[in-house]
Amino acid sequence: MTGVFDWIAVILFAALVVLYLQRSTGPAVPGDHAYLYLPPALGCALANYLGNEGHGWVAALLLIACVLFTLVMLKPFGRRR
Repeated sequence: MTGVFDWIAVILFAALVVLYLQRSTGPAVPGDHAYLYLPPALGCALANYLGNEGHGWVAALLLIACVLFTLVMLKPFGRRR
């Protein structure tokens, strides 16, 4: 873990894991499916790879897309009703 994309991708992935674990131990919420966590997780891995290969702008945009996907689809700050 030497690059900035390594750290950012790992931090975002860790936050996604914490969100998943928190929700998996609580009561079931309709519409909260495990497969919704896969796109941002794969996006973090791909952004890390692209960032390490010298495609910084693409990697940054992909990390932003992962954060937006998480905020819109998973709603970490407000539970679905």
